[in-house]
Amino acid sequence: MTRIAALDMLRGYALVCIMLDHMPIGLLRNVTLTNFAVFDAAELFVLLSGFLVGMVWVKVEARQGRRAAQIRFLRRAAQVWLALIAGAILLALFSALLFKLHMNHTAVWFQYARWIVEHPIGYVATVALMWMQPNLLDVLALYVLLIATVPLALPIMLRWPWLGLGVSVVVWIFAQPLNALIPNQRPGPGLLFNPFGWQLLFFAGVAMGAFRDQFMPVLRRRAALLTWISAGVLLFGLVIVLAWKIGAPAKPVSQFLRQITGGIDKWSLDFMRFIAIIAASWIVAVPLARPFAWMAATRPGEALAEIGRGGLFSFVVCVMLSIWGDALDMTVAPGPANFWWRLAIDIWLIVAFWAIAAVWMRRDMWLPPLRARLGLG
Repeated sequence: MTRIAALDMLRGYALVCIMLDHMPIGLLRNVTLTNFAVFDAAELFVLLSGFLVGMVWVKVEARQGRRAAQIRFLRRAAQVWLALIAGAILLALFSALLFKLHMNHTAVWFQYARWIVEHPIGYVATVALMWMQPNLLDVLALYVLLIATVPLALPIMLRWPWLGLGVSVVVWIFAQPLNALIPNQRPGPGLLFNPFGWQLLFFAGVAMGAFRDQFMPVLRRRAALLTWISAGVLLFGLVIVLAWKIGAPAKPVSQFLRQITGGIDKWSLDFMRFIAIIAASWIVAVPLARPFAWMAATRPGEALAEIGRGGLFSFVVCVMLSIWGDALDMTVAPGPANFWWRLAIDIWLIVAFWAIAAVWMRRDMWLPPLRARLGLG
């Protein structure tokens, strides 16, 4: 499948933002996507994942048949599930190591470090059963469930797209009571990332990837109008975010905006967050298509694309670096005098993220000789 460089770049950007956002006292987390939009990198990551699923499914089904596409995505769901388990083990062990080295951190719950040592089988079993989803990895639990529904949902969506849309919307409307039915370790009902809410965004991305050749010519006839509407939605979201950041002085504005939008809930994916990321996707795909293609061809764009192409590996690395960066941040004394130290930590983490992803993407060059040297060939 021909890769889209700008798409890989955006996936890499989403992962970098997720890494920085998960560092509670990091510096660059103040300039990530969530500071300028009513949605954040999680929505971007899920939408792009859905888009790739739609593109891949159509190509695999056309060349190898529906059964091959269904088997491929069942295997993908299993791979994501294994990545969740492996990531949870690495997260807990790394956290335990940092505590052993007296490097405090708050990016992940301290109990994981205790459980992996005191009750390793129980810890792994509860993660494998998805009764527990360690924070920072909970979006992978969501992804397992979404990918697992693809073999059944995609044939329906491709044959009866309006029926598929209707079912997805109805499920989204009843997302909270449905999520409450899922047994879970959390004190709240169901999974943190409500799969019944987030499926709407995921399958919107799937539809974009699967049907883009059919609906984009139609939408482009109204490109100017859609661009103005999308820009208005994004500006409205920016006003909401600025009111949140200003705090008490802007409370009347926040209350007025709340009367228009209702509650804005990330975990069940409310309408405002959904429509904002859809508006942003139009702006990026149409009026800003050329600038983003140019950015993807630059060296920073290529570096982000390598991170994005790393897939599940990059996501797990993102989580580990979040914990490491948080621990490093907590060794720096607070105050403006240490601004440059905090900035250096964030930059170092981004560069390290790219370097690890780049080495992984070139594994065909170094892994076979390494396996041969170790006698594993």
